[in-house]
Amino acid sequence: MKQASITKAPFGRAPDGAEVSLYTLTNAHGIQVSITNYGGIVTAIRTPDRDGRMASIVLGFEALEPYLEGESYFGALIGRCANRIAHGHFNLDGVEYRLNLNHGHHHLHGGAHGFDKVVWESCPAVEPGLAVLTLHRLSKDGEQGYPGNLDVTVSYLLTDENELIIRYRARTDRATPVSLTNHSYFNLAGSGTILNHELMLCAEQYTPTDADLIPTGELAPVAGTPFDFRSPQAIGARIEAPDPQLRQAGGYDHNLVLGRLSAGLPAISSAELDGLTGGMAGAGAPAAGAGGLGGGMSAAGGGPREAMDDVPGTSSAELDGLGETARRRLRLAARLSDPVSGRMLELHTE
Repeated sequence: MKQASITKAPFGRAPDGAEVSLYTLTNAHGIQVSITNYGGIVTAIRTPDRDGRMASIVLGFEALEPYLEGESYFGALIGRCANRIAHGHFNLDGVEYRLNLNHGHHHLHGGAHGFDKVVWESCPAVEPGLAVLTLHRLSKDGEQGYPGNLDVTVSYLLTDENELIIRYRARTDRATPVSLTNHSYFNLAGSGTILNHELMLCAEQYTPTDADLIPTGELAPVAGTPFDFRSPQAIGARIEAPDPQLRQAGGYDHNLVLGRLSAGLPAISSAELDGLTGGMAGAGAPAAGAGGLGGGMSAAGGGPREAMDDVPGTSSAELDGLGETARRRLRLAARLSDPVSGRMLELHTE
């Protein structure tokens, strides 16, 4: 059986001239996850379909330039705060802070120079049954208008159990809002539409938005609306429904509120996860999640475990048994499946 591995390849230069690298993590089954240290972007997740044909199940580019030029946030590491902050200001501890405005009159995904637009320190490592890429940076006080120095470490772990675990850590010396996430767009078919993909989402509420897609603060029930995915539904089945929220956003562009005690949120045992063959783990803001993965990625080369200790907030000892520990605590949050390719993705949260 093959062993987990990591490769590193040049991926161009950032606007400031910094060298950018592309890391490819591969597990024992040939599943591959490619990540660049520019913006922590997941550029590809390669998995087999029911006939063994490999394809990437996330949208991405094969070169750095489209990421520099576009604003799609494909696969990006988002911070300091994911989503929109109305009018780019907030009050904290009696002080008003004004942020960079990069989305009309609002602040989006951390600003024009957010975490997705910087080169991160990177450290690859390989453990038995586990390939890991850890990214680190210090977001300085005042960056994009946010208070406090924020020390951030993000680890991407690809396991031989076909899981992708994204683990976020942030330490600050002052009170500051933090909401980190990964911004991947999934297409389990590898190309074409996702409207025939079936989605099950353990959420009984969602957040309605105003005309600028700013959440109104209401937690509205999904029951009786096109946002009810508590049982599997094709994504395109109700996307043209005469619902004011769908029409306003031009489709689904809303937060759904995951709940622990809702019907349809069964606990997942490690044995059940070990049997998954066609899913993938993801992460949401602010907590990381993990699940089964059905694809692959190439990696090779060393990865001495001592190297992990060079990255603040991460030690090699903490990696030991991480996959098993995570699996014991997980609950199923969402499932996405493609009837054509046979691929399936699951999201699990603590």
